[in-house]
Amino acid sequence: MSTEGAELVIEGLSKTYPGGVRALRGVDLRIPPGMFGLLGPNGAGKSTLMRTIATLQDPDAGSIRLGELDVLRDKDAVRRVLGYLPQDFGVYPHLDALSLLDHFAVLKGITARGERRAVVEALLHRVNLWDKRKQKLGGFSGGMRQRFGIAQALLGDPRLIIVDEPTAGLDPQERSRFLNLLSEIGEHVVVLLSTHIVEDVADLCLQMAIIARGQVLRSGEPQRAVDELRGRTWKKVIAKDQLDEHEREHTVISTRLVGGRTVIHVFAEDAPGSAFEPVDPDLEDVYFTTLAKAA
Repeated sequence: MSTEGAELVIEGLSKTYPGGVRALRGVDLRIPPGMFGLLGPNGAGKSTLMRTIATLQDPDAGSIRLGELDVLRDKDAVRRVLGYLPQDFGVYPHLDALSLLDHFAVLKGITARGERRAVVEALLHRVNLWDKRKQKLGGFSGGMRQRFGIAQALLGDPRLIIVDEPTAGLDPQERSRFLNLLSEIGEHVVVLLSTHIVEDVADLCLQMAIIARGQVLRSGEPQRAVDELRGRTWKKVIAKDQLDEHEREHTVISTRLVGGRTVIHVFAEDAPGSAFEPVDPDLEDVYFTTLAKAA
């Protein structure tokens, strides 16, 4: 059953945990090949969705298909074409990168020694860890661990790659290196990037969805969403003690500290007052406007 160039289609996906927490509420998404960003605050349901797609848990209702492949019914077939980098990717600190990746390759079914050696070496080169192949993973930086995580996710030439909060905690240089690696990967396969960091999606993804409280609030092209806010996003510099008043009177979508001053962005169809200036919106404005409207 071919999955090459396949679209990931999610319909009516719902999940309620014991205790009554509704993590997913009828999620519908169509995810084409390429980088797809799933944005949402902590607790939005992103990790539940990722784990369900990765066959690690079952939903209460709904369906997921990767091309002709039924993700929920044929989990073994899904796992053969899946690469997964979870949010809490654990490593064995006393093993070196070469040995551990070789071990993961065996688990992925690459049992022929010569083929496995070639695959492991190629992946370590690809993620720029070849020079560190004999170093124990316990001495890796956060960015190096994430790049190793991507190497193991790429074993077996996957058609669907899931990365959950991959840049949280990385310094700017490591984040840039990791995002460049993701962009190279996401040209011909579905790469689902789950994050609460808006810049990750703005920098990488041609398609995205915003999720909160287990529901998809909007989906589509990030740039189109930004264009829809033009002429409806305003900024004003205020004193910090004026913030509560402005939040009562306006739809404040974000607050930034710029040069020691509080700058607010407000959503409004027309200028909300003479002290407000129009501002070119960005994806962060889209994100916070979407969340504010759904509150």
